Amino acid sequence: MAARADTSGPRVGFTASKKVGNAVARNRARRRLRAAIAAVAAGRVRDDIDLVAIARDKTPTRPWPALLADLEQALTRLKAWR
Repeated sequence: MAARADTSGPRVGFTASKKVGNAVARNRARRRLRAAIAAVAAGRVRDDIDLVAIARDKTPTRPWPALLADLEQALTRLKAWR
């Protein structure tokens, strides 16, 4: 992995395809992912990592605790913790 000039924190991208639903559902899914990452990863994820959060069809309706648990599990698998 090449070093980045900006080390102010991890970069995170969000995406939701039309498979998630209409524009309202896609925006809701991205907002939920953004809030989940802010809640779970704030200050705990390595600064040299780039993440892409991809919304799936269940993301807009997934229970909040389950969404947080899924994100924690994914970050653990990626060894993204400090």
